[in-house]
Amino acid sequence: MISKKIRTEEEQSKLAPDEVVEILKRGNNGFTCGRLAVKSNRDRMRDAVKGQHPSAVILSCIDSRVPVEEIFQCGIGDIFVVRIAGNIVNSDVLGSLEYACKVSGAKLAVVMGHEHCGAVKAAIEGTTLGNITGLLSKIKPAVNQAKINFIGEPISSNKEFVDLVCHTNVEIMINKIRTESPVLKKQEDRGEIKIVGAIYRLESGKVEFL
Repeated sequence: MISKKIRTEEEQSKLAPDEVVEILKRGNNGFTCGRLAVKSNRDRMRDAVKGQHPSAVILSCIDSRVPVEEIFQCGIGDIFVVRIAGNIVNSDVLGSLEYACKVSGAKLAVVMGHEHCGAVKAAIEGTTLGNITGLLSKIKPAVNQAKINFIGEPISSNKEFVDLVCHTNVEIMINKIRTESPVLKKQEDRGEIKIVGAIYRLESGKVEFL
């Protein structure tokens, strides 16, 4: 049952990272089963003005078919959401994740890819266009790594290959967070937070934690 009230700092501080994973899983299960949840109301809006104590930060793609708060049945004050095409990591994303976890106390950082990702397909196709070229270059290592042991055609119309690149990209971005953010790496090593991956299935609405 989703609380009608915004989370307090004390409640946030008592959460363990694994508990937050379970909270997100329960929310997603409610979403896939079609159960209604009271996610936001006037009380939450009013209380949120005083401060916020989200339990997690989700790094997701900008895709309009991936409504992050909806798929976890989260409301005002529940989670931070960072959205960028291909759920890539750069210095601004790292700064946002650090703010969410180190400054604001979130206990979980999730890098969430999704099925049929347009950015992943564009990277596979080698698309070049304005600033999109630089963005897609950050996904290219996942394309190259996925090709190594893949049996079949490594093309954007091959769903199996696109899925593999998506999964590989999530893993690479998690590693990038750990290597390029000493702040978050230290927190994870201390057990203060967890950094995990997930894949959102467009057809079922299910989030698979990796």
